[in-house]
Amino acid sequence: MNLSELIVFILYLIFMLSIGVIFFLRQKAAGEKDYFLGGRQMGAWVSGLSAGASDMSAWVLMGLPASIYLKGMGSTWIAIGLFIGYTLSWILVAPRLRAFSLVCGDSITIPQYLTNRFLSKNRALQVICAVIFLVAYTVYAASSIKACGTLFNTVLGINARTAMYVAALIIIGYTFLGGYSAVCWTDFFQGLLMLGALLIAPLVALALLPGQGGAQTHVDAGYWRLLTNWKDVVSGMGWGLGYFGMPHIIIRFMSVKSQGELKKARKIGVGWTFLILSFSVAVGVVAHLFLGDDQEGSVVFISMVRRIFSGPWLGLISGLLLSAILAGAMSTADSQLLAASSAFASDVYKPLVRQGKSSEKEMLWAGRYVVLAIALVALMIASNPKSGTIMSLVENAWGIFGAAFGPVILLSLYWRRLTFAGAAAGIVVGAAADILWLALLSSTGIYEIVPGFLAGLIAAVLVTGITLKGPGEAEELFDRCLAYRD
Repeated sequence: MNLSELIVFILYLIFMLSIGVIFFLRQKAAGEKDYFLGGRQMGAWVSGLSAGASDMSAWVLMGLPASIYLKGMGSTWIAIGLFIGYTLSWILVAPRLRAFSLVCGDSITIPQYLTNRFLSKNRALQVICAVIFLVAYTVYAASSIKACGTLFNTVLGINARTAMYVAALIIIGYTFLGGYSAVCWTDFFQGLLMLGALLIAPLVALALLPGQGGAQTHVDAGYWRLLTNWKDVVSGMGWGLGYFGMPHIIIRFMSVKSQGELKKARKIGVGWTFLILSFSVAVGVVAHLFLGDDQEGSVVFISMVRRIFSGPWLGLISGLLLSAILAGAMSTADSQLLAASSAFASDVYKPLVRQGKSSEKEMLWAGRYVVLAIALVALMIASNPKSGTIMSLVENAWGIFGAAFGPVILLSLYWRRLTFAGAAAGIVVGAAADILWLALLSSTGIYEIVPGFLAGLIAAVLVTGITLKGPGEAEELFDRCLAYRD
């Protein structure tokens, strides 16, 4: 065990928890909107980095580099698809969703927005969304907790399950206490740390490469081939579809305090994501040259950092860079826990269980208890050896969200005739098609988000055509949303 690395990890975790405590003390008189959406007062830097950090979990330091390291440049299509999708979400979704959510009843969750968008009193859509949130986010959070266990086990030799418990406790702590503001500010610092680590590690390794005995300086030509087969291209680009329906990311758009700040946040978020994805790919390539081809894929970033910064004092640098894995895991898990808890508390507990009679204080504690419950289930999944790899857990959850919500979010913002029934059908069919493809047709090599997204889009359009009764109040509301200005 490297004592320097352990000290850095402990200080990092204490810092994250302290942010939650600070916002808990500041928000004693806060309400539901403050806890779940930061009172819509987020600035450009916090929103831009938070949106990126909540997206790029530990897989960007472990999963994506592993895929590049093991399979070659053909896996770069995942990064290309993600960057294109992320950029388009800021351009196409962010400005309209912020305006629409304000005009549509000052909605603070995605299910609320979708219900209010159609002026419906039917709570079916909110319940459907909340169920998908709870299931998919539990799986997603499990991947982040699993990454924390892998890190502590690989670096410090601590039992992986014990490490998962510690990491989950810290994540629960600051999310439970500080809510959305704490999550965004921890994501801000974690985003900076992730970027620094991904910039430093491959560049230093490249500088040291000529003097590394035993490094594999020759790589087969096939490793560098970007165009491998059409399935890799389609599946990789399909990852980008997820951004149009990823609740814990697009809710950041709703929390920005003005359209002016939103434009600044877009530049920051897109720029950060470009650098993160580019250097994540670089880590996989440089690791192949620096370490050879006999490493376990998921730990190549860890192995490279520890080889570069070995020694008592250099262990402090190593610990700081490896804390970026914690940052990636925690910045995603906290956002997922909060998004799931807000969906349950605001969209199920308040309207259905309490019939709208719950107080602000009761709502805050209901949300906190859901954070705790989801985290515990995610912890059980992560600690199960048969739960799958970090990358596979992320893939599954990402696919469900993108297929279920992506088409409906886009249609709700750009098609004034979309109906409540069409939106509900799109969500259900998209999620079902994604799951069925994963269960029955994953052997085709096509990522399930692609057929799921198309199925959800078609279902929403067809059912809208069947249920449309002519211009009504919902279409007038759509026009008011378009006309909204700060």
